[in-house]
Amino acid sequence: MNDIFSRIDHSRTADEVIVQIESLILEGVLRAGDRLPGERELARQFEVSRPILRDALKALEARGLLVTRHGGGTHVADVIGQVFSKPVMELISTHSKATSDYLEYRREIEGVAAEYAARRATADDLALLDRIMERMDEAHRTGDFDDEAEIDVEFHHAVGECAHNIILLHTLRSCYRLLSEGIFRHRLLVFALPGAREDLLAQHHAIHAAVKAGDPVAARKAAMDHITYVERSMVQAERTDDWQRVSRLRLRQRAGETEISRKTDRNQ
Repeated sequence: MNDIFSRIDHSRTADEVIVQIESLILEGVLRAGDRLPGERELARQFEVSRPILRDALKALEARGLLVTRHGGGTHVADVIGQVFSKPVMELISTHSKATSDYLEYRREIEGVAAEYAARRATADDLALLDRIMERMDEAHRTGDFDDEAEIDVEFHHAVGECAHNIILLHTLRSCYRLLSEGIFRHRLLVFALPGAREDLLAQHHAIHAAVKAGDPVAARKAAMDHITYVERSMVQAERTDDWQRVSRLRLRQRAGETEISRKTDRNQ
């Protein structure tokens, strides 16, 4: 991990260390699962004693923001996963209306995120978006659906970060957690629809271009149009998947009938 921690300028107490790590988690610099540097290195970056650092880390761990893994160092806790508890996630996965409600919500919130991103993105934000788009283009060329879908989520994460609104950032991350947990099982099927991969890539480029151009109106529209397309495509993918399931059952049934007919003919 690069040096993202700053020296403590004031009293060099555990409280100062706690506040800085809290801010990095809240602002999305540190993400769930990120490993903190070792104790010696972290104390060096903060310019505090190791006992002070230990007190700070213990306090953050007691509050559930950090976890220590035996032999594996100290990591940022999965605090975002608590927004949607496991029982709620299971309910969402078993109720079809939740999918449309999820996308309806995302359409509005991603529109706001893209609009804010176009207004607020820094040069460093745009450089990160550029790199993600390059990787997305490469994944598109190789035709790796899983990789493309993963970078898709990463792109939306980055746009949310460009908005520079802490509440918006964590709300969006909780939404994307549902995708990473596979709650919406037809999501990946969208990439298999004819022309979908090309359409999705063009939509991401449109969002990227509008944010980069600093055009909040175009950015909001591009983001909302993208989610509307995803919504329609998921419905189509679900229907197509169901058609394929029925067709497969029919084929098996017909094959079974043919085999029975052959056996009957041989026995006559």
